[in-house]
Amino acid sequence: MEVMEDYSQEYRNEKLERAKEKIKQLKGFYVHLTVYVLVNAFIVGSVIYNSGWDGFLNIGTYFTPFFWGIGLVGHYSKVYGSLPFFSKDWEKRQIEKYMEKEKRESDDFLKKK
Repeated sequence: MEVMEDYSQEYRNEKLERAKEKIKQLKGFYVHLTVYVLVNAFIVGSVIYNSGWDGFLNIGTYFTPFFWGIGLVGHYSKVYGSLPFFSKDWEKRQIEKYMEKEKRESDDFLKKK
């Protein structure tokens, strides 16, 4: 009986670690998105402020946001999440959500056997 309890605890710990890693990836994406918006707003705003209408119409003004945006889309597709607030409660809810998903998948797998 003790072996089963050890296995069960080990399994829960493994699920918890996977959920924490997923949360870390989500937070990384949102930090990336925030930096993208702030830096590119500054770059485009500076060019338009200094060059006026010509800067707005110049395609070179948008090279950085465009190519960086491709990388951001790649990051998004790797992580896939929704925009949360990064509080401890949010982290806890996300961890519980992913642990519950793992439990459902595990239960479904065991039912099929």
